[in-house]
This record gives sequence, structure tokens and C-alpha cells, in this order.
Amino acid sequence: MTGELSPTGDSSEPSTRPPDMRASDKDRDQVVEILQVAAGDGRLTAGELDERLDAALSARTAGELARLTADLPSEGMPSQAKDLIRIDQRFGDVSRTGRWLVPRRMEIRLMFCDAKLDFTDALITHSTLHIEVDLRIGGNLILVTRPGIVVDADGLERSSGDIRIRPAPETGVPTALRVLVAGQSRGGDLTARPPRRKLSELLRRTPGQPGR
Repeated sequence: MTGELSPTGDSSEPSTRPPDMRASDKDRDQVVEILQVAAGDGRLTAGELDERLDAALSARTAGELARLTADLPSEGMPSQAKDLIRIDQRFGDVSRTGRWLVPRRMEIRLMFCDAKLDFTDALITHSTLHIEVDLRIGGNLILVTRPGIVVDADGLERSSGDIRIRPAPETGVPTALRVLVAGQSRGGDLTARPPRRKLSELLRRTPGQPGR
């Protein structure tokens, strides 16, 4: 089981409901996710996000919620994030890259394979991701981070294998996601690192640097 991401298929979005219909907690959560993704894409400022989040959490009707996302594109917006994704992999590598929707929790069991979770372009709609791991011989978990993503592996028990956590460069970006890794490592490695720089960037001369 590799935990493929897929839309929920929920057609009962707040914008398709009568405007005077009472909003549910699920309706509010969906709008909060859309707003957070829009802010991550640069469509909303931090101040606009805070203002709309407050309005979403206090909204009473579907119409109030619909107004908060009326000026945002619906295409490419996420369905509701899954509560749990499981990855149970033995041999062969598995990865999550691009604009994948980060769930609330993950359970990852690896043996003789690598699993890479690349958060560079991931859609983050919750402030915390809990990952429960079972890293067996040759089972390595790689987390590719970006500014605003913090990895905490204090809950990981290690009897064998290495833990390497390299924080993203300091840019003043507030924490958008805290990844809490727990479980056990019995022969696998955990690595958290920023994206590797492209060769063209490494070869590019800095201003004022003499040619070679």
C-alpha cells in the first residue's frame, strides 16, 4: 500500500449550497484550506489571510463562506486533506513530489527502499504533520524541506541507522508546517534537508567574483 493521493469526490462544497444554508464545521475547514493554499501561492497577504480565517471560523452560512473565496480560482484548489496516509513499502522507491496535499498524519513502514517526501511545492493546509515511522534495514526516509518547515525527530527511537536533520536557510519566513517524526529506526536512516542546488546554480559566478 503506497497511500496514493486522490480527491475525495465531495461535491457538497459551500459555494454550491444555498447561501442561507447553515455552514457545518467541515464547510469551514474546507474554506480554511483553500485560503491557506491561496496564501501559500501568494494570492493573499498575511493580513488578508488572518482576516479571512477569522471570518471563516465565525461564518454561520454557506453564503458567508462563499464570499471569502469568490475572488480566488477554484481550479487547482485542493479537496479536503486526508486525515491519514499509509506507506508500507518493501523494495522499490516511493515519493511524493510536486503539488501534493499534505495530510494530517502519515504512517510509514520501509525496508530496503527509499521514501522521499518533497515539501518544496506541497500544499500545506495544517500547521502540523505527525509521521509515525518503522524504518527497518535499508529503509530510508528523506524529507525535502523549504523555509517555514521545521522537522522534529525527538520522538524517534533509534537502535540503528542515522538521523540527519539539516534546517532550511533562515529567511525570516514564519513556520508553516511542523513535521513531528516518531516511531523507531532499526536499520534505516532519516534525512531532512533543503532541496539540492542545481549544477547551473553551483557554477554561476557571484557578483564581483573573478572569472576562472
